[in-house]
Amino acid sequence: MFKKLLIANRGEIACRVIKTAKRMGIPTVAVYSDADRNALHVKMADEAVNIGPPAVSESYIVIDKIMKAIKDTGADAVHPGYGFLSENKKFALALEAEGVTFVGPPAHAIEQMGDKITSKKLAAEAGVSTVPGHMGLVEDAAEAIRISGEIGYPVMLKASAGGGGKGMRIAWSEDEVAEGFQASQNEAASSFGDDRMFIEKFIIQPRHIEIQVLADQHGNAIYLGERECSIQRRNQKVIEEAPSPFLDQATREAMGEQAIRLAQAVGYTSAGTVEFIVDGERNFFFLEMNTRLQVEHPVTELITGVDLVEQMIRVAAGQPLEMTQDDVKLTGWAMESRVYAEDPYRGFLPSIGRLTRYRPPAEVAAGPLLVSGKWQGDAAPGDTAVRNDTGVFEGGEISMYYDPMIAKLCTWGPDRPAAVEAMRVALDGFEIEGIGHNLPFLSAVMDHPKFVSGNITTAFIAEEYPDGFEGVTLPEADLIRMAAAAAAMHRVAEIRRTRVSGRMDNHERRVGADWVVSLQGQSFEATIDADHHGSTVTIAGQALRVASDWTPGEQLARLNVGGEPVVLKVAKMPGGFRIRTRGADLKVHVRTPRQAELAKLMPEKLPPDTSRLLLCPMPGLVVKIDVQEGDHVQEGQALCTVEAMKMENILRAEKRGVVMKINAGPGDSLAVDDVIMEFQ
Repeated sequence: MFKKLLIANRGEIACRVIKTAKRMGIPTVAVYSDADRNALHVKMADEAVNIGPPAVSESYIVIDKIMKAIKDTGADAVHPGYGFLSENKKFALALEAEGVTFVGPPAHAIEQMGDKITSKKLAAEAGVSTVPGHMGLVEDAAEAIRISGEIGYPVMLKASAGGGGKGMRIAWSEDEVAEGFQASQNEAASSFGDDRMFIEKFIIQPRHIEIQVLADQHGNAIYLGERECSIQRRNQKVIEEAPSPFLDQATREAMGEQAIRLAQAVGYTSAGTVEFIVDGERNFFFLEMNTRLQVEHPVTELITGVDLVEQMIRVAAGQPLEMTQDDVKLTGWAMESRVYAEDPYRGFLPSIGRLTRYRPPAEVAAGPLLVSGKWQGDAAPGDTAVRNDTGVFEGGEISMYYDPMIAKLCTWGPDRPAAVEAMRVALDGFEIEGIGHNLPFLSAVMDHPKFVSGNITTAFIAEEYPDGFEGVTLPEADLIRMAAAAAAMHRVAEIRRTRVSGRMDNHERRVGADWVVSLQGQSFEATIDADHHGSTVTIAGQALRVASDWTPGEQLARLNVGGEPVVLKVAKMPGGFRIRTRGADLKVHVRTPRQAELAKLMPEKLPPDTSRLLLCPMPGLVVKIDVQEGDHVQEGQALCTVEAMKMENILRAEKRGVVMKINAGPGDSLAVDDVIMEFQ
């Protein structure tokens, strides 16, 4: 086995690899940029080496700097994680030349499968179903338009060296091809150092399903079931699950056999993923092969009990697989929610800053599951599990230089409904403050009828949230339960307040029983009858028993309301609480009947008028300004491009107007709500 393993990556995947290496008794080396000096992966590793400035192009993807770190620390093996240098043939060859083991596939497999054009040709030769498209490189926008017309709209513009949704655009017309081609090419160049593009037919109403393969250096290869990755936004996966609710056993086996056939055709070893697009008739087409560990690998681990990182390390060390295809058993169901530093209420734009509060739900193990690197026994009926792969900590910084992922929250249950419910509860109990995050959106998806039914495609988010995410409107039954919980908590807070003030001897008697609870535009009269074990809240004709050990000041409240468990994120505000649960963000006012009467007379405070300003929606760098002062602009016209977290965002005019003043230029770094330009 290896003497020392260097992880050529950062964030949660570096932490993930370190956990398994430690369990295997292998010392680890972390590399870090100046921005990551205090990062979690640096703290977890046995050694750490600084490799330069924050920009990826000056640190994490500079092969010479990684090679120097290897030499200085004496590492004899390198795990690349995903992204960065994980699919870089030159890096694999550089390691081979120095006698250092690359924990991944051989360089020729990276080259053949890492290039989407070459991989499609090889897949077709191996008898694997492929998507119709232009297999050659596209030189410029004009050629892209011509090819797209021949294939037929809609088409997908894709970077040949792409991944993670970067360098990808769907185009429905010539204009969208012309504009999208340049933007995709720019993203590809900045993210991968390779701006080659190709085009393929975009299949409408598709599912994105991938097969996990594992192959050793002795000719053995197996597949470990599939992952459903159809919940995507901007071609970036958001929620994954294993197995797929759509596949039957015959399709699963056919896809698995084709995935193995492709892996063996290119002499693949290590863990890899063959991605397919599947239509409504369960016809499947090869998309690409990822020659690395996938972001969503934990859901496969949770249903198979196989530690993929450990298997990668053992295969790289020359050991044969200890399992055959017949040994692979899929047990239960697993869900993964990608928790991102992005603001769902502002079009999911990236958010940066300090994590003033970061309290993920406690990890819980059940079944033959891997949680925090420890194997567990058999599951009891009704068991569920929670796993959280993360690379951040409370007080740490979310940087503008890297991917906005905060964590990968995973749950396991004996079946899909149990795994979904476990995820709902885990999301409700996940506390993040200081930055924008997508927890409310993830909760909303978990409760969405289409998702619950499993009737999903890659168009799910675009179809169900066409105008973006504006929060969840709770149904009245849930609203009444929230109102009852708020009334009971308010009573507890009032009792504590009177005790602190020392005004009365019998504090509870002096706190009223009648209240009016206002939330989500509705008001409910509530009467509280309390005893030593909780409260009975009579509200909307119901008598709901509320039990909890919550105390004022706690930001997470676990209650039982009307016999059902409830988890609330709670913050005090004048006259009530801010309560967040199941994707809803509620301002809850609890008033006496007289206060409620007076509140109706108060005028509503209107937000300031910003309709004549173009505000920067996220922290980022201005790439270009498309207009000049005095220009007349039309609705939908591109005004400028802002780059944030390696993604280019085109800001457009919302209505017709005249540009009066431009306050920013290319190269300027902007904060949220900085004024880019003003209109007459």
